[in-house]
Amino acid sequence: MLTHTHVRSIEWGDCDPAGIVFHPRYLAYLDHATCLLFARAGFDLATLQTRFGVVGYPVVDLHSRFTTPCRFGDEIRIETRIAEFRNSSFDVYHALHREEILAVEARVTRVWSEQHPDDPWRLKSRPVPEEVKVALRQGEKRAPSDRVSSC
Repeated sequence: MLTHTHVRSIEWGDCDPAGIVFHPRYLAYLDHATCLLFARAGFDLATLQTRFGVVGYPVVDLHSRFTTPCRFGDEIRIETRIAEFRNSSFDVYHALHREEILAVEARVTRVWSEQHPDDPWRLKSRPVPEEVKVALRQGEKRAPSDRVSSC
């Protein structure tokens, strides 16, 4: 499977009064890393929306484990890959490292979704296109890793 690695620094606004990353911020990091993974495979969100008519791939389940805190100024490395594809859902595995220490590990289930035809307030799942699966399985690189404007 294609693995995308994203490096970033922890910013002041990411931290709580204790000076460590406020846990919901990790979810934003993981969401961004997923977007970058798809873009690296050639399928940034704008392309997915226009080419396949989907609104995106919302989260429906999340399991995470926090093993060590990250603090303001730390440089972290997030490794992201697809762990498993099913018909319309897929699991994304994330490993977030501070230096060489695994700080956060997460498995996020997402669903390939379009607007529900009968109710604009609802989404409807649809199968993940085979070409998207192939690109993420084979590790195709079509776009520079962090130069994606639509994430």
